[in-house]
Amino acid sequence: MRLILFFLLFALVTQVLAQDLQDSSDTEFSIQKFTWSTASVGALSAGSLYGLGKLWYGQQSQTSFHLFNDAKNWMQMDKLGHTFSCYHVTRGLDALFSWTGLKRKKSLLLAAGIGLTYFTGIEILDGFSESWGFSLSDMGFNALGVGMYVFQEHYLQAQIFKPKFSFHQTRFAIQRPEVLGSNFIESVLKDYNGQTYWLSFSPGQMGLDKWPDWMMLSFGHSIRGRLKGDAMSYGGITSHREFLFSLDVDLSRLNVKSKFVKGLLESLNTLKIPFPALIYANGKINARPIYF
Repeated sequence: MRLILFFLLFALVTQVLAQDLQDSSDTEFSIQKFTWSTASVGALSAGSLYGLGKLWYGQQSQTSFHLFNDAKNWMQMDKLGHTFSCYHVTRGLDALFSWTGLKRKKSLLLAAGIGLTYFTGIEILDGFSESWGFSLSDMGFNALGVGMYVFQEHYLQAQIFKPKFSFHQTRFAIQRPEVLGSNFIESVLKDYNGQTYWLSFSPGQMGLDKWPDWMMLSFGHSIRGRLKGDAMSYGGITSHREFLFSLDVDLSRLNVKSKFVKGLLESLNTLKIPFPALIYANGKINARPIYF
């Protein structure tokens, strides 16, 4: 669910940037751009939260506000999803407010505040749901995603470490389609066994002169065999973690002349490019010729 909301918001932001990149060199503050941007973000945020309350949470049994400890569920894969989503929503919002000409610090603080407030609103809706509850661990990983972007932007003046996402279909979704998804789109959102969250960085952006700044090293985390969130074993299958090492491409560093294409590549930079990978799991190292 968070990934759906993230892509909706991020798609809007990147569309705006791509359509007006020809004016990106003009850093003078524009009240018209700022008003339009804040109104659009506010309407999208409020509308999506209202829609969630009616269409999703309205179908669930409601109760009084309560906490829910799901810190160990799905071997923290859903938590990494929170961090990933919050990081990129903050990144998109910061790009949008920078486009309006807002001063650097104000743009960063506004983006962080809106991003964290929005995801807190979702957690509050969870807090009134009988099936879930307000998760403190979710909030912690939300803050981690926002903080990762803000820290790098403020102290490093660049996003050196970039969270990315990849997905491949697994056989586990067929065994519990109501939980892990009954089709490809649902499985992308629900099947944590097929999801991998990566942290990519380029040594060339860290001072290694001979390393191409567009070529990245990437470390990933995934799981396998998890059919139920809070159970290590289910249906005779025992789950385990997977740690991965691979290469990646920083699409934002490619030499592209078209400003529209450059903006499009920037939006696609949330996804890990398929490459060969080394996988460490259960004390063994395996290699894949190509890993999605």
